[in-house]
Amino acid sequence: MGWVDCCPRGVPFASVVATVLCFSGVALFCGCGHEALTGTERLIETYFSKNYQDYEYLMHVINAFQYMIYGIAAFFFLYGALLLAEGFYTTTAIRHIFGDFKTTIFGKGLTATVTGSPAKGRGSRAHQRVHSLERLCHCIGKWLGHPDKFVGVTYAVTLLWILLFACSAVPVYIYFSTWTTCNSIAFPSKTTASISTLCADARMYGVLPWNAFPGKVCGSNLLSICKTSEFQMTFHLFVAAFVGAAATLISLLTFMIAATHNFAVLKVMGRSDSTKF
Repeated sequence: MGWVDCCPRGVPFASVVATVLCFSGVALFCGCGHEALTGTERLIETYFSKNYQDYEYLMHVINAFQYMIYGIAAFFFLYGALLLAEGFYTTTAIRHIFGDFKTTIFGKGLTATVTGSPAKGRGSRAHQRVHSLERLCHCIGKWLGHPDKFVGVTYAVTLLWILLFACSAVPVYIYFSTWTTCNSIAFPSKTTASISTLCADARMYGVLPWNAFPGKVCGSNLLSICKTSEFQMTFHLFVAAFVGAAATLISLLTFMIAATHNFAVLKVMGRSDSTKF
């Protein structure tokens, strides 16, 4: 058996799917979230307040979130790659324990750092190939650390992401409420209230201070805002960012379950205390 035969056996399919979902979700969240915040800034300064001092603090908050998005993208690119490598590494170790790699050079080389015993190659060329794999595995092992640490770090990252996921739902709720109000204005038969009393008040959500003027838009003026492509695009971008956050959360939960399973198996087999992954 060669690389082609043994590679599918060592692929951690759950980690691969979670990695693709993680990268896609983070890209969707960061890209759409950044543009949605920019669109919100333009809507506020165009329609809800003419005084820069009223929304100066909001602009600083938006800029801070946009810089944070850059950090989130960089962090998850690196951490997702490490989690995928950890998935490959521990899956290979587990399948070696259960005998899946007994006859493959790939398995022998990759699990040399797990079992603590050198792999036996056939001939000098096989020995060189195995030795190269061992060196690669040792190098990766220095970066991956123990699987229990990955479980703990992933658990902490998941908790923080749940908080961020909840925060991403807030602008979706605000824009959805505004869109619902616009529908009531467009179809007066659906409500008994006067059209002029139907408003979108940015101050009510804490977006602007209460002394901001006008701070709210009502009636036909609000309907005209909702019909603009800028409002609709910003609304859909926030929805896409929310979906991306949900996809990332699912990927983190998948990573955590897979890492916990791998660590539990290695611990039961008595490998976790003496093995560095």
